Amino acid sequence: MSYILVAMKNLIGFPNPVNEKAARTVAAVVAVIAVVILATGWLWLLVPLAYGFIARAITGPRLSPLGAVAMRVIGPRLGSPRLVAGPPKRFAQAIGAALTTVAAIGGLALGWTTVALVLTGVLAVFAVLESVLGFCAGCFAFGQLMRIGVIPAEVCVECANIQLRQAA
Repeated sequence: MSYILVAMKNLIGFPNPVNEKAARTVAAVVAVIAVVILATGWLWLLVPLAYGFIARAITGPRLSPLGAVAMRVIGPRLGSPRLVAGPPKRFAQAIGAALTTVAAIGGLALGWTTVALVLTGVLAVFAVLESVLGFCAGCFAFGQLMRIGVIPAEVCVECANIQLRQAA
């Protein structure tokens, strides 16, 4: 039994810090897939998209093929890493997981095509903002929730103390 617990502990987790270049690569691919969904109406693509977000939120890049390729192959080819705190990125992945899961269930199981496409459009906008401009809306929301005390400072020490981020 302890072997299973150790294996689960090694599997579940999120890297901290995160290479922002790899995160922006993931966002670029998500943006492309979202635009394809919007252009074609292929709502079935929401299923692998949702899986990727769920996998990245729970295990980081370990169970996400896109996350693994971005972190191990593409990110290193983009030059030296630009490290950012992991907890806000994990929060952003969790928001993406919720958004795409609702879109997939709504669009595919419940026939709510308009809801699925609107949520996919929102996802596309935020993915483009991150991939092109480096603005992570989930990270921004995370910071605001920390600022007002909803997320405790100990969740992300680097986020709570700007001097630690600047020293890194």
